[in-house]
Amino acid sequence: MYLEIITPDRRVFEGDVTSVKFPGINGGFEVLNNHAALISALANGTVRITPATGAPVAFQIDGGVVEVLDNKIIVLAEAVTA
Repeated sequence: MYLEIITPDRRVFEGDVTSVKFPGINGGFEVLNNHAALISALANGTVRITPATGAPVAFQIDGGVVEVLDNKIIVLAEAVTA
């Protein structure tokens, strides 16, 4: 899967991943390869990324929206801290 995390002023992350855990407004959820298409609002919390290569990464977000479609994930976050 391919993941992009974008804020209004910069691109925070982009690359191939095997899984991503999100803080949804109704509870956390995980996206894996071939996940069904979805759009969801995100709460303040931690996005946990398992890259295809390398060590896991986590970002704190201040809310936003995620779209999953055809193994591409786009996160539009209000603000992000590493």
